[in-house]
Parts: sequence; C-alpha cells; structure tokens
Amino acid sequence: MRVYVPLTLPGLAEAYKTGEVGAGPLVAYAVTPALREWYLSDDVEELEYAALSRAALASLRLLAADPGAPRRRVVVAVDVPGGQASAEPGRGLDPAALGEVRVAGAVALAKVASVHVDSAEAEADVAAAAEALRAADAGDDDAQFVVDGAEDHELLWYATQEIPNLVGLGD
Repeated sequence: MRVYVPLTLPGLAEAYKTGEVGAGPLVAYAVTPALREWYLSDDVEELEYAALSRAALASLRLLAADPGAPRRRVVVAVDVPGGQASAEPGRGLDPAALGEVRVAGAVALAKVASVHVDSAEAEADVAAAAEALRAADAGDDDAQFVVDGAEDHELLWYATQEIPNLVGLGD
C-alpha cells in the first residue's frame, strides 16, 4: 500500500540520519474508502494525488508548529504492507481525517519510493500559509485563501538518492 507521510526538511534530515521515517505510529495519508467516497473518482492516479495533497496540508501544519523549519512542505511516498497501515474506524468520514491512516511502526528509509518537496519559489506562499493556518481553521475566509495559495504550488518529485542534497548533507 502506498502511503504519504508528511514531514518537514528537518524531519527528512532526521530520517536520512537514522535510516527510518518516524518512530511510529506514524500519521500518513492513503487512498482510503472515505477518500474515494469524498473525491468521487475511480482514477487511481487522481486518488493518489488527493492523498498526496492531504499529506501536503499536514506538512503545512507541521511547519506552522515549527517556525524554525524552512518553509517548504515535504511528503515522502512509502510502500508499506497493507496490514501495517489502517484508518481509524470512527474518523472515516471526518473531513479533517479524509485519507488519514496510522502506520504501525517506523518505516525504513529504504521503503521510501519518492520524496515530494516545494520549490524555493514556493517558500513565501508556504510561509504565509503556515502563518494563516490557525485563522483559517477558525473560519477566516481571507486566511483560508492564503492557505489555499500554498496549494497552487505543485510539490516537486525527487528520487530517494537526492535526499542528501535536499537536506544539505550532499556534496
């Protein structure tokens, strides 16, 4: 099962150093029955993109909680055995939890299929979105517009071999 784990660049650097993504259980996003129902599509690629987008929003929340982190959303795509990731039954149709799954334990960095990161050009919009997130959650339409502005930036795809360069540990 492909899951999308939200991180920050410092979180990605830590995963690179330890060889593991998180200590588990991890919050990740995947194509769940509730996400399928919400998105109303049978196209697997569209559903995967929706799960990736949900993880990107969760990464933005991590950035809002860590003002020292570079203002770039990070999502790692990981392949885990189907039984290792599960949705919480009671939260299936909760709009805030669409696509959310729990991964039972830490995931070896070797299981990462790809890394998705904002470009440097997105940093100003992502920074503004992280600042506006709390107000957007409280119902402020102007703040929601700012948060949505971060979503206008597509996350760039990186191979796992590029992680050292992304986190500043490469040559």
